[in-house]
Amino acid sequence: MRVLITGGAGFIGSHLSDAYIQRGDEVYVIDDLSTGTIENIQHLKRHPRFHYTIDTVHNHPVTAELIDQCDVIFHLAAAVGVKLIVESPVRTIETNVRGTEVVLSIANKKKKKVLIASTSEVYGLSSDVPFREDGNLVMGATTKGRWSYACSKAIDEFLALAYWREKKLPTIIVRLFNTVGPRQTGQYGMVIPTFVKQALAGRPITVYGDGQQSRCFGYVGDVVGALIKLMENSDAVGQVFNIGSNAEISILKLAQRVKEITHSDSEIVFVPYDEAYEEGFEDMPRRVPDISKVSELVGFRPEMSLDGILESVVDYQIGRRHR
Repeated sequence: MRVLITGGAGFIGSHLSDAYIQRGDEVYVIDDLSTGTIENIQHLKRHPRFHYTIDTVHNHPVTAELIDQCDVIFHLAAAVGVKLIVESPVRTIETNVRGTEVVLSIANKKKKKVLIASTSEVYGLSSDVPFREDGNLVMGATTKGRWSYACSKAIDEFLALAYWREKKLPTIIVRLFNTVGPRQTGQYGMVIPTFVKQALAGRPITVYGDGQQSRCFGYVGDVVGALIKLMENSDAVGQVFNIGSNAEISILKLAQRVKEITHSDSEIVFVPYDEAYEEGFEDMPRRVPDISKVSELVGFRPEMSLDGILESVVDYQIGRRHR
């Protein structure tokens, strides 16, 4: 099979590339390297079944040629990370909405199957935990820049589902919950690589807010396996799926665990949200997925424990420091 991965030099995209290459498939990647990096795909560059293009999906002729060559499309290219979203809301909205428009309109001409990567952010301020795919989305005020990302990804979902209902373009939507593992950087606010780097360097581990907010962290290898199974399952078309772990931990306890695993003397310090991001920043106290839908369809079960995830990130960061 020939697979196109937009954002394929990113954290998740590069792992997805690895998985398809290992299966014997041919992989095409397009990435503008705005948040991805060549380092993530360096080991694949000389592989005969791996092809990469440094460009944006907004480049219509380039994207059209790549889609024409491939059988299925994983659309992962997006603005990511809370820090980037707060600092660059225009880029966030335009990257997400325009990019998805281009991919879907071109894919529709040849009816190529498209999997759209969405996010747990779309659940917004909902307190109906665990979050179900058919649950209500509760967005914050438009005056809060924090919600621009969630709204842009919700528009992506509406558009993809509209293409399926109206034009019969086979689309699948996945809402990813805090996917983590090797190759993820803390550059745009991802919490685990940030904590690990701070701990290894002996710097203060910065916990935003009071640290009582809780999250669930899914291993990238588990998530990639689910993405591939959904792409292969015809019953997934036209549906939305949560993907991630449902094992919950507070951010303060996460910081303490990182400190233990790295044997760090780092102090844990608390940083107010207003200071970390912007005045009036809103965060969700809990974000837990109901993963029964994807489990029932493709047998998805999170396999990697949180300690296993943390150890993989620690090993990767130590390796980077040595290199």
